[in-house]
Amino acid sequence: MITKPERKPKNPNFSSGPCAKRPGWSPDVLAGALTGRSHRAGPAKVQLKDVIEKHRELLGIPADYKIGIMPGSDTGAFEAAMWSMLGPRGVDVFAWESFSKGWLTDITNHLKIEDVRAYEAPYGQLPDLRKADPERDTVFAWNGTTAGVRVPNGDWIAADREGLTFCDATSAVFAYEMPWDKLDVTTWSWQKILGGEAAHGMLVLSPRAVQRLESFTPENRPLPKIFQLTKKGKLIEGIFVGETINTPSMIAVADCLDALNWVSNIGGRRTTIARAAENFKTMENWLARSEWADFLAEVPETRSTTSVCLKIKDMWFDALPEEEKAPFVKAVVKNLDKEGAAYDIGSYRDAPPGLRIWCGATVQAGDVEALLPWLDWAYATAKNEIQKKAA
Repeated sequence: MITKPERKPKNPNFSSGPCAKRPGWSPDVLAGALTGRSHRAGPAKVQLKDVIEKHRELLGIPADYKIGIMPGSDTGAFEAAMWSMLGPRGVDVFAWESFSKGWLTDITNHLKIEDVRAYEAPYGQLPDLRKADPERDTVFAWNGTTAGVRVPNGDWIAADREGLTFCDATSAVFAYEMPWDKLDVTTWSWQKILGGEAAHGMLVLSPRAVQRLESFTPENRPLPKIFQLTKKGKLIEGIFVGETINTPSMIAVADCLDALNWVSNIGGRRTTIARAAENFKTMENWLARSEWADFLAEVPETRSTTSVCLKIKDMWFDALPEEEKAPFVKAVVKNLDKEGAAYDIGSYRDAPPGLRIWCGATVQAGDVEALLPWLDWAYATAKNEIQKKAA
């Protein structure tokens, strides 16, 4: 039996969303929140525009790209883009985990677009990205948060494409260099790499995406107000200077500005990318010698450095009846939760039974190191309990 570790992570929050707050965060950073003020008041609009422009600066987003704050987190931003812009061309959808599969369901079952080609892969794998047709629109997630699988780069996207690329980048921005010249519609939320509060999403549009919005009106597709990006055939410019579609939380805005200032102070996106990579490397080194855990992502180049998803490779676990595997993993997670060593690291409900550990930039490397012995202990403890009952 493995001895219970003594050292615990200082911050046991390893959830994949909402994610750990930045190091040193406290509620005091919200003192500048414009609570009780209208989001249409001058000072509030300044803060909202600051969120937009700080994102532009830190992520290197081109000056001629539009950046807006949307309701409904990343989901709301991505849905608004799909409902407003998909239809004039055939659509290629690449789906390999729950959220990208959700986009495929929406496109086929709700938008009812007829010319759709679905390229799917099981958890742990990527579809063949080479099948993307530059004449068609392409829908994909850059980082599959629920599978721990990401696209390795943007080389598979044609520079001279006629169609638009729709990229759900919610666990990717601030963790990888994003090839903005390959991305026409990009979305994410504040709750991932920034460790911000949920409910708000970011939407980035290339000039070609704006042209699509202003030249295409979906027929027989009524758009809810929170999805409407144009008025009388023209882009609603206010959305992209901080005049949000609906009322934002000014507390969440203050929290986001604090996170963006932190990114700036530590050296920008190169530092956040490096911090996630360091955390991932720590996990990788541990998994190389683990007797029971391994990456769910099969190909090293496609492994997410932020949402690290683990499968169990123990032959004992493989021999368990299928209906007992998920409860066993829940017991492992419960052991960690009870000890205050790690919170909320069970795999996503649709994914294979396993663990999902957030290693993004707000997570300290020392906390990842402290977590690993606890994973061994929690697994061995849960396994021993089952073996005792069976004896």
